[in-house]
Amino acid sequence: MTSVTAISAQRTTSLDVAAIRQDCPILRQRVHGKPLVYLDNAATTQKPQVVIDRLTRYYVAENANVHRGVHWLSERATDAYEEARATLRRFLNAAQPQEIVFVRGTTEAINLVAQSYGRSHVGAGDEIVISTMEHHSNIVPWQILCEEKKARLRIIPMTDAGELDLDAYEKLLSDRTRMVSVVHVSNALGTINPVEEIVRIAHQRGIPVLVDGAQAVAHTKVDVQALGCDFYTLSGHKMLGPTGIGVLYGRSSLLEAMPPYQSGGDMIRSVTFERTLYNTLPYKFEAGTPNIAGAIALGAAIGYLTNAGLDRIAAHEHELLEYGTAALSQIPGVRLIGTARQKAGILSFVVDGVHPHDVGTILDREGVAIRTGHHCCQPLMNRLGVAATARASLALYNTREEIDALTAGLSKVGEVFA
Repeated sequence: MTSVTAISAQRTTSLDVAAIRQDCPILRQRVHGKPLVYLDNAATTQKPQVVIDRLTRYYVAENANVHRGVHWLSERATDAYEEARATLRRFLNAAQPQEIVFVRGTTEAINLVAQSYGRSHVGAGDEIVISTMEHHSNIVPWQILCEEKKARLRIIPMTDAGELDLDAYEKLLSDRTRMVSVVHVSNALGTINPVEEIVRIAHQRGIPVLVDGAQAVAHTKVDVQALGCDFYTLSGHKMLGPTGIGVLYGRSSLLEAMPPYQSGGDMIRSVTFERTLYNTLPYKFEAGTPNIAGAIALGAAIGYLTNAGLDRIAAHEHELLEYGTAALSQIPGVRLIGTARQKAGILSFVVDGVHPHDVGTILDREGVAIRTGHHCCQPLMNRLGVAATARASLALYNTREEIDALTAGLSKVGEVFA
């Protein structure tokens, strides 16, 4: 994991935030008569025009099904679809293109691994290890598997600051542990988990590791070979891409041995009424017509992030995080939730005596979009002793002025509830 110090040292030129904002047409909107301040990027990011245009171009000039036709349009669509896969391979530094499986998003990717790998390797009395700060998408699939197989879910504890207890984690692992599945960056706290160390500890015992990277890939460089993980998941809409498209990276040796997750067209090599032979990787896991346009546009989004420079993006967002942390800490009645030493651009907080939904409603009238609630992390909220938080989450197009708008809006909240 790249440290904050290393990020600062790598940065040679600053991010051109003004140009990036011009590239995202939705940011030019006004909300309730005020300029839109979009601080809900952990839920979904806004889209540069180049991504929107690439999505449109497919439907205007390339619309055909992939892998099934010898005609010109089909070949053109197939080439664009497979080039997107090659782009993802380079972006994640996967060893081979066939290790990149297109899915609907992180949720489907985790379900795929739980139902395919998990069903084949987890039995009665076995254990699966996850952490306290997991999104529901990285809890429920494993719960379902454990209920079916009569296995047990073990939980890595965390500190009050929102950091995982690695000593406790190591003690949780046993000869019954069949999988470790942890989030790279917490969507509710912003904690950057030491996944390379988590993987190393698990691999010492021969235990595979899945990493939920939904909140990481748009904000820092990810190298799956350097991390050493066996599976890595991402969602396109959280990294400037379209909704309904995501990726499961899987180590090819594991994917080869896993049974299909869904069945139907394109995941087969041949079918008779007596027997079906499955297709090669990655198509074995891509049943039916895929989200062709989404995959192609996700490739464009990755190109945009790469051109902007992930080191520059990380440095810019870290500066905003420090600025926002200092600003919110000075507001009477505001308490930050999640103060890990290594954090991504997420500011979760509560306001004394005010429900987070009321905070979000008042901020919306000021043109400021944040997220309120449990953020699909109810066990984490229980651990923290809060029902919900307000969450401002940052992206490459955000500015200090938008942090100022957030703090001004929070002053309004104080006035209303004084």
